[in-house]
Amino acid sequence: MERCSRCHHLLLLVLLLLGLSAAPAWAGTAPVDVLRALRFPALPDGVRRARGICPADVAYRVSRPAQLSAPTRQLFPGGFPKDFSLLTAVRARPGLQAPLLTLYSAQGVRQLGLELGRPVRFLYEDQTGRPQPPAQPVFRGLSLADGKWHRVAVAVKGQSVTLIIDCKKRVTRPLPRSARPVLDTGVIIFGARILDEEVFEGDIQELSIIPGVQAAYESCDQKELECEGGWRERPQRQPSHRTQRSPKQQPPRLHRPQNQEPQAQVRELGAPQTAARPGEGSRLGSCSPP
Repeated sequence: MERCSRCHHLLLLVLLLLGLSAAPAWAGTAPVDVLRALRFPALPDGVRRARGICPADVAYRVSRPAQLSAPTRQLFPGGFPKDFSLLTAVRARPGLQAPLLTLYSAQGVRQLGLELGRPVRFLYEDQTGRPQPPAQPVFRGLSLADGKWHRVAVAVKGQSVTLIIDCKKRVTRPLPRSARPVLDTGVIIFGARILDEEVFEGDIQELSIIPGVQAAYESCDQKELECEGGWRERPQRQPSHRTQRSPKQQPPRLHRPQNQEPQAQVRELGAPQTAARPGEGSRLGSCSPP
């Protein structure tokens, strides 16, 4: 009887060890503050402090000479997560079409990237080369290069990627990657691509990569554009009987914004918005997972 009990305990131990060894390396990956990992607070060449979304927020203005990169393993020692959220608060130069973030493998293969502009592009290629370029997600009708601040959340899960802009627009595209995708360790580059002249120029306040997609959907509740003692963005719930008021001081912008309306295929979230007095916009609503 005692011998059977020992065998039973030994079997449980073997199963436990097998379970641990089968767990993916990224299972315990912690959230990564990319700006801090790339030493933005130290103000490297091409980076200087700028005013953020709110007067008390710290942002960074990035100009063309900036060269910011780090080994991927340094940011993700346990491996890059399979499903993840990418969060950023950014104000790009008007008319820009350039990468915000790019990950390369040790062999120089571009594996992951977010390209700002019109349209917005999400680049992904796993260890099997999937998805092929024709199937790379493109978010047409959206622009993140209009000289305005935008909060952007990207949720990657399974065979799809969802882009959430200012918690008002949410668009999902197919991501036909393999069942067990792996992104190799290599180098992570901010605002540029290898052998590409297009670089990011503008302001950035946040750039984080977090395992799981919940952070992307919850970010709307946690980060409203509301500033104590400064300008705030507030929803206007009465579309009619609103009159324009005299202009007030507006937050500084890189350039005069170019108003661009999203196309019809973009699904609007939340209540309808109307014209607001200068210096006011719309408070971000909340987004829930599809």
